[in-house]
Amino acid sequence: MAMEINSGHTMMEHRLELKGRQRLLVSGVEDVERFDESCIVMSTCVGVLIVNGEDLHIGKLSLEGGELHVDGKIDAMMYEEQSAPRTSLLGRLFG
Repeated sequence: MAMEINSGHTMMEHRLELKGRQRLLVSGVEDVERFDESCIVMSTCVGVLIVNGEDLHIGKLSLEGGELHVDGKIDAMMYEEQSAPRTSLLGRLFG
């Protein structure tokens, strides 16, 4: 699956490539928010991607190139829904 996003000046491609269930290649990665052996949460150009599994290891991370390689047993991948920005009570009353 590949998706091209044009955000301003640069064209960034988001791609997921799963080889078996042991190796995942992700492009369009902007940041890794958190990770451990069972979960990796990353910001991509199309939203937050969550990878669940066992014995997960980040083999390669290049934020300049937007690439992330994950090794381990991959059980699930899902995108987190974007939540509306929180506003204060006064902002909701007078906004």
